[in-house]
Amino acid sequence: MVEDSLFEYILVHYRWLFVCIFLLPVSFLFNIWLYARNWIVFNLSSAPKQHDIKVRNVQKQILQWIKDGRKTKMCTARPGWQTVSFRRPAYKSTMYNLEVNLVDILNIDVKKQIVKVEPLVTMGQLTATLIPLGWSIPVVPEIDDLTVGGLVMGTGVETTSHKYGLFQHTCLAYELVLCDGSVVRCSKDENSELFYSVPWSYGTLGILTSVEIRLVPAKKYVKLKYEPVKGLDNLVKKFEDASKGNNEFVEAILYNEDEAVLMTGCQTDDCDRSKLNPVGLWYKPWFFLHVKTFLNGKLSGVEYIPLRDYYHRHTRSLFWEIQDIIPFGNNSIFRLLLGWLMPPKISLLKLTQTEAIKKLYENNHVIQDMLVPIEKLEDSVKLFKETVNIFPIWLCPFLLPPNPGMVHPKQMQNAELYVDVGVYGVPAVKNFKPKESTRKLEEYVRKVHGFQMLYADTYMSREEFRAMFDHTLYDKLRFNMKCHQAFPEVYDKVSKQARI
Repeated sequence: MVEDSLFEYILVHYRWLFVCIFLLPVSFLFNIWLYARNWIVFNLSSAPKQHDIKVRNVQKQILQWIKDGRKTKMCTARPGWQTVSFRRPAYKSTMYNLEVNLVDILNIDVKKQIVKVEPLVTMGQLTATLIPLGWSIPVVPEIDDLTVGGLVMGTGVETTSHKYGLFQHTCLAYELVLCDGSVVRCSKDENSELFYSVPWSYGTLGILTSVEIRLVPAKKYVKLKYEPVKGLDNLVKKFEDASKGNNEFVEAILYNEDEAVLMTGCQTDDCDRSKLNPVGLWYKPWFFLHVKTFLNGKLSGVEYIPLRDYYHRHTRSLFWEIQDIIPFGNNSIFRLLLGWLMPPKISLLKLTQTEAIKKLYENNHVIQDMLVPIEKLEDSVKLFKETVNIFPIWLCPFLLPPNPGMVHPKQMQNAELYVDVGVYGVPAVKNFKPKESTRKLEEYVRKVHGFQMLYADTYMSREEFRAMFDHTLYDKLRFNMKCHQAFPEVYDKVSKQARI
């Protein structure tokens, strides 16, 4: 009993020691294996040959579920600790688990400018494959381990989203296995209602087996301009102007209520070598702290960043979450000696969490992305400060088109500009209460016709959830395709009660 308490104390208070000695090396070796395996599979072209076999295996399992009498609802067998989410899904232990080993890039069609991938392909895997070929996808969410399936069934945003929309808006077609075992392809012109309903559906309409994504040409560098901004009202105006301008990339990091750095950029093949900064190298400072140095300057700064380094600029520090896990991780000596091992994989961090650490995070940590109309940005920042007082805050604009489905502007006539307000860290308010504080934020977001990213804790009731997300088309398809017995509703997979 004493030994257990001591072990628990060490893991909570000296977790960095366990992370540095064990998780960093394991994460590094695992990444090497993944990239080697993906390179071999892609270059041998074995993925497209095996895809149909893997899809038939999913069909076979669903037909067996039908044969067994549909006793429980279905979900994928992918362990909850492997997902890039703060919590683990409790529902997997009570449902019929389908083995889905869909991890490969299937085809790159340069002529049609389409890449076809399986849903467990990651952003790191895609950029490593596409950029050397001179191509990319329009929206590349920053963290390496984010999967295409997660970004489709959930959502994803990036600094190009003010031009292209959310990740789902760059997808051209989906292939799914439905609850009767049939395979269907859907696009804007083929099974369009299903196509518009798949995003945000969390695997509750069918099992996603492939995605076709638009390709765009990739250049070598991003010419990035850093502009320090004082005053929240001034930031809001500059941020909105930048989002509506001709910039290819737009984001801002708000370090306190009155100080931020606005970043705008564009791709280029030309580079001023004196201003080249490969921010992804292991010995470089964490990106958010590098950006912070521009607050001290009176003038804007300009750098040239290799494209892949730019895409994954927040990966090494997991935005700024890693500073709570390895407090000395940005020390120059640590970066020089061990920076090449960074970051630890999120999945392994979750897998090795003790109950004490889970409770500590739940009661003393916030990870939320709230999507609000850009005209509500100033009020939203003030509310976040009042409710949790966590800085930095990440700001990323995106265009929300009037497409049918769960997420769209209130008025369906035109696309609207929204902003992702990302808050990650330890609250600096007295008597922080996770449920009450989150519900206060959720209520505000519903009121302004915004949306909550569903990877995070959701404390809304079912009725409140349905008020935030438009279930009209979703409900219609669930009824027509007889999903009620086969899959849970989205709410039953993302609510706080469904996660541990």
